[in-house]
Amino acid sequence: MFEAENLRDWIGLPVVDADEDKVGTLESVYFDTSTDQPAFATVQTGMLGRQKLVFVPLNGALVAPKHLKVTYGKKQIKDAPFIATDGELEAADEAAVFAHYSLPYQTGTGGERRLGRR
Repeated sequence: MFEAENLRDWIGLPVVDADEDKVGTLESVYFDTSTDQPAFATVQTGMLGRQKLVFVPLNGALVAPKHLKVTYGKKQIKDAPFIATDGELEAADEAAVFAHYSLPYQTGTGGERRLGRR
């Protein structure tokens, strides 16, 4: 496995946790607007008709030919803040995503959003 350079190439592939248990499928990548680096991924989880997109940090994530491995456990990921499969992360909800994983959160100097989806 190796560190990801272009995570968007892995969209649609499985995401596994630190123990290599499958969590879901990589749906999109959110970039840190201050560094332009991948910061979070949304992972599609749930049963058909009840699916949602949960957020998971990409720090320490590794890619393999057939999956993306993140450093967090399946339970913590499944309990993370989420959006509907056709939804967008609201600016007011960004802090909760960071807090769930005990990561520091600060908006840009002009109050800009911290995460942007591409």
